[in-house]
Amino acid sequence: MLKKKYVISVVGTTAIGKTTLGIKLANHFNAEIISADSRQFFKEMKIGTAVPSKAELAQAKHHFIQNISIFDNYSVGDFERDALQKITDLHKKSNVVILLGGSGLYVNTVLNGLDYFPKVAPEIRESLKAELDKNGLETLQKQLKELDPISYNTIAIENPQRLIRALEICIGSGKPYASFLNKDKDKRNFIPIKIGLTAEREIIYDRINKRVDIMIREGLLGEAKKLLPNKNFNALQTVGYRELFQYFEGDFTLDFAISEIKKNTRRFAKRQTTWFKRDLETKWFLHDIDFKVISNYIESKLQ
Repeated sequence: MLKKKYVISVVGTTAIGKTTLGIKLANHFNAEIISADSRQFFKEMKIGTAVPSKAELAQAKHHFIQNISIFDNYSVGDFERDALQKITDLHKKSNVVILLGGSGLYVNTVLNGLDYFPKVAPEIRESLKAELDKNGLETLQKQLKELDPISYNTIAIENPQRLIRALEICIGSGKPYASFLNKDKDKRNFIPIKIGLTAEREIIYDRINKRVDIMIREGLLGEAKKLLPNKNFNALQTVGYRELFQYFEGDFTLDFAISEIKKNTRRFAKRQTTWFKRDLETKWFLHDIDFKVISNYIESKLQ
């Protein structure tokens, strides 16, 4: 019987195999899974976010999968509160909980707490929004690259909200957004065990390309078409949907839209890698390594 409470965190790029590993770990350690994939929260975004299949969901209990709507106002702070409460509840049944996902900010928030940022004048945000409307995303991306190259390489710079948030902190404080990350925060009442899945870049890219093809076959176009009237919602500033919206509006051919989805997903995977590699406590394993190697490592950490 374990004396302490643990959260096993599984990270890695999109399409690397986190869901499969998470289910194996949940069954091995008699645990349940908390999803920290911020796009899989949304009921309306099933195919384009690679929500686990019914068969996968039946193999292990998952939480925070399609639990809210794109019409809900749900922040990373809301997720921190809800996830910590769920972890507390689950630890009453088992001393191990699995935290699974590729959204680095959300994983980090559960394990370490939210970062605290200085207040900045609201006019800065309004000015950045006006700049975005006038000159487009690329102008703001270049600005962030100059002011804070670390954040430029780690945050979702295709997401206007994330981009503007980082820039307003840089401008308002005179310091890089990244400099406010990972300060001392509230202590957690569990011990994290951090593992990551990785592979050669060519393998990751091939898995991404194949996943996008599967999404198209499974009906991503129809899913995106239904969401087109809400294309400006923050939840839909997501690779896979943005490109198809441009196809529906006549800016892209379908073939080009699909190639853009693959390209932008590969870029996203690169930023995920950069983000996760910063945490030196994460133990990395090849995506196709024997499960016993991973389970033995985790068991060596349990008390």
